[in-house]
Amino acid sequence: MSRRSQIILFFLSFTLALAVGGFVYAAETEVQPANRFYFINLDQSTIAKGYTVSAFDQAIKLFLAPGRLSQPTGLDAVEINETVDSPWQLERISKVYQFEFRNKAAYDRTKPFYLELAYDKSSDYYKQIFYYDKNYTAWRPLPTVDYPAKSFARASIHLPFARVAVFANPEALVRGQASWYAHKGGLFAASPDFPQGSKLRVYNLANNKFVDVIVNDFGPNRQLHPNRVIDLDKQAFKKLASLAAGMIKVRVEPLKIVSKNNKILGLDQSGVKSELQISAKAAVVMDEQTGKILWQKNATSTLPLASLTKLVAMKVFLDTRPTLSRPVVYSVQDEEHNYEYVNKWESARLKLEDGDMVTVENLFYAALVGSANNAIETLARVSGSDRADFILKMNQTVAGWGASSTHFIEPTGLSPENVSSAFDYAIITKEVYTNPIIQKASVMPRYKFTTINTKKAHTINNTDKLLQANRLNITGSKTGYLDEAQYCLMARAKNNSGRQVIVVTMGAPNRQESFNQTEQLLKYGLKMIKYD
Repeated sequence: MSRRSQIILFFLSFTLALAVGGFVYAAETEVQPANRFYFINLDQSTIAKGYTVSAFDQAIKLFLAPGRLSQPTGLDAVEINETVDSPWQLERISKVYQFEFRNKAAYDRTKPFYLELAYDKSSDYYKQIFYYDKNYTAWRPLPTVDYPAKSFARASIHLPFARVAVFANPEALVRGQASWYAHKGGLFAASPDFPQGSKLRVYNLANNKFVDVIVNDFGPNRQLHPNRVIDLDKQAFKKLASLAAGMIKVRVEPLKIVSKNNKILGLDQSGVKSELQISAKAAVVMDEQTGKILWQKNATSTLPLASLTKLVAMKVFLDTRPTLSRPVVYSVQDEEHNYEYVNKWESARLKLEDGDMVTVENLFYAALVGSANNAIETLARVSGSDRADFILKMNQTVAGWGASSTHFIEPTGLSPENVSSAFDYAIITKEVYTNPIIQKASVMPRYKFTTINTKKAHTINNTDKLLQANRLNITGSKTGYLDEAQYCLMARAKNNSGRQVIVVTMGAPNRQESFNQTEQLLKYGLKMIKYD
C-alpha cells in the first residue's frame, strides 16, 4: 500500500469512528513503517459506564472508570518504534507509547486514572513507569506497582496526554536472595539499596507469603553478595520461612522510599535526562584500558588542581625506592613552606612537634589518606633530592606521560599556580596507579600510627565520602580544594570483570556536588564500558 493510500485509509477510519453514535469504534492502522497508530472514539454512554482502552495487543491499557471523563472524546495512541532519548541512568524494558485525549475539556485532571504498560524485557531491578515532561525535557516517574509474573506495570496518572515507558533502575535490586540476622528483634531489614526509613514488602517466591519491614541498617555488601537483595531481621524472616532455611528467594515491593540527598534511588524527582548534568567547570571520564574518552566537559581547560598534586609527588617519591620502615625526624621547618600560600590554620597538616620521630610509611599514608601538606614536604626533604630538584622531577615525570598542560611550582597543591586539565589528570591517574602502594593508600578509610619517640597515637580519617558505604568498587580516589580551584576530585572504579574507569572533576561548586557529580560520572563510565 502506498503512503498516500495509508493516509487516506486513516482519515476514512477516523471519520467513520465519529459517525457511529452509541457505540465504541476503534481503528488501528500503520501510517508510517516505524510507528503504529491506534484511535478510539469514546461516546457519552461509554464514558458513563466506564471503559478500558486496550491497544497494540494489550501492550498499553487505560482504565477509565465512570466519571473520569465528562464529555465524549476521541483517544489516539501511538507505539513509537523510532529512536527515543532515554535516561542514561535507567534501562528501558518496554516500548515507548503515547496517548492523547482529543477533547481536552473531557478530562479535568482532578481524578487520576490507571495506566498499564507491558514490558518485553525481564529485569530483577525496580521498575517504574515514567512519562516525558517537555517542560523539564526529562522523564519523570509515576507511582507504580509492578506485576512481574504477568510482565506489566501499572501506574496512576492524571494527564490528558503523555509519552510513557517502563524503566528499570539498576540502583535497586528487587529480586534475588535474602538471609536473616539477629539485631533488634522486629520487622526490620538491612538493605544496600533502599535508604533507612524506607518501607518494603518482601515476598517469599516459594510460598508467596509476605512481610512488611522497615529498613534500619545497611547491607549486605553487594560486592561480596551480588545476588542478595536484602537481609531480614530473624523476626521478619520467620514470617516467610523457617530460620533453618537460611536463605530464600524473594521479591521486594517498595511501599515507601525515603529520599537521600534530595534524590530517590539516585534519581532527581524533578526528572531524569538523557544527558549528564554536570556543573563542575571541567570533567572527564576515561576508559583506563583503552584511554578512550567516554564523556568530557572542558576537558583540556587548564585549571588549578589543588591537592590532586599530591599523587604525583608521592609517585615521584616512591620512584626513589624508599624503605618505608625507615625512621624520620620531623622538622617544623618543613611546614613553613606551606605557609607561603595559606595561613597556618588553613592548611591540612599532621600534628607533629619538632623532633618527633615517625617512619616514612607514617608520613606517606598521612599525605594521601589525610592530605597532610607538611608530610609531603618532609618526604620531599628526605627523598635524596633538594626541594627544587624534587619539583623539577614532578614536572618531568608528567611531561613524559604526555600531560602537557600540567605544571607544578610546589609539591602539595597549596599554590593555585599548580595547574592541570581534567584530561591531563586522567592520564596522570592511569600512570600513578601502576603503583600498588598508592592504590592501597588512596582508598584507605583511616590510618593509625604512634610516634616512635613520644608514643603519641594519631588517627587520620579519609574525608572522601565516595569511600563510605558506596556500592561502587572504588579503586582510587583523591580530593582537592583551594578557593581558586574550588572542589576537585579524582576517582577510579572497576566493574565485575576488573575493567577500570577514571573520572576527574575540577571546579565543582561545593563538596557535596563534587562527590555527587563524580559518582554519577563513574556510574556513567561503568555503564558505557559494560556495552563496549
